[in-house]
Amino acid sequence: MPELPEVETVRRGLAPVMEGQRIDRADVNRPDLRWPFPPDMADRLHGQRVLRLRRRSKYILMDLESAETLLVHLGMSGRMMVSGDPLGRFAHDHPVAQKHDHVVLHMDNGARVTFNDPRRFGAMDLLQTATADRHKLLAGLGPEPLGNDFHEQHLIDAFRGRRMPVKSALLDQKIVAGLGNIYVCEALYRGRMSPRRLAGRIASKRIAALVPIIRQVLQDAIAAGGSSLRDFRQADGELGYFQHSFDVYGREGHPCKTPECEGLIQRIAQSGRSSFYCAQCQR
Repeated sequence: MPELPEVETVRRGLAPVMEGQRIDRADVNRPDLRWPFPPDMADRLHGQRVLRLRRRSKYILMDLESAETLLVHLGMSGRMMVSGDPLGRFAHDHPVAQKHDHVVLHMDNGARVTFNDPRRFGAMDLLQTATADRHKLLAGLGPEPLGNDFHEQHLIDAFRGRRMPVKSALLDQKIVAGLGNIYVCEALYRGRMSPRRLAGRIASKRIAALVPIIRQVLQDAIAAGGSSLRDFRQADGELGYFQHSFDVYGREGHPCKTPECEGLIQRIAQSGRSSFYCAQCQR
């Protein structure tokens, strides 16, 4: 499932061709994805100007002139692809319609934004912009890891008394929003911290040190266009490249990249997910 860097990469790719533009027509080609679409979704999108594209956790939010916000979640295999871009950033013309093109937004500048999702685990909803943060998918989310509300004291307080492993704590969306399995593994490696260590037993100084590390890992991934492991593509169809920079994720049995370390990357299961780490470097 796309994590924060992948969703942010898609948002940045969509913004130049959608912000300030109107949706001339919305083709909604099925009644649902993971959940039913909101009533009259195509009519409610028709003619609306997109005021702003923003991201909350792993969701893209399109604020419309109608005071509604279109929420988009990519799910496991969802892609939002731009074609016919008048700005010249996207070389390909409008493609022939594909089987899994479930929602197509025709913009008044000639661009077309297509939501394609073979597995149909994605989602879309229309919310009142003024109360969007109270939506069931957004309410209760923790601070954004790249925002000012995510700071050393927040993480120290959030970990206090927690008996869960630090890996699970960082994946808790109520503690910090948008982090996923890949980037938590990478951040813990850079922080030389074992994913097994109990969050509530980590010294405050070590917890505080994780905050800038997490931010840097996410910024590095965004700069590389995210990670393409299976289905993820940027809005122009290009792959992300951060997977070529993984230190531990997916590298089970390979040598640790830390200089002079003779350890091998291990994989363990935690809460049904794979954790990758070097037992020699990460304590």
